Amino acid sequence: MIGVDPAHQGEGQGNALMAYALAQCDRDHAPAYLESSNPRNIPFYQRHGFEPLGAIQVGTSPTLVPMLRPPR
Repeated sequence: MIGVDPAHQGEGQGNALMAYALAQCDRDHAPAYLESSNPRNIPFYQRHGFEPLGAIQVGTSPTLVPMLRPPR
């Protein structure tokens, strides 16, 4: 799980955290998987190579979007 304090969003910290984690996945030739509950974050994840796999919703719960990124 990653997160950036809203007071510091837009400063590149999320990109740095994601790049660090994905570099380890790529080094190990492992895919990366995540679930996003915030539709506003999906373009951010797509810029890092993630593709949506569908949507998960149970009853009135928030929709989760599972996303996968193959190793590079």
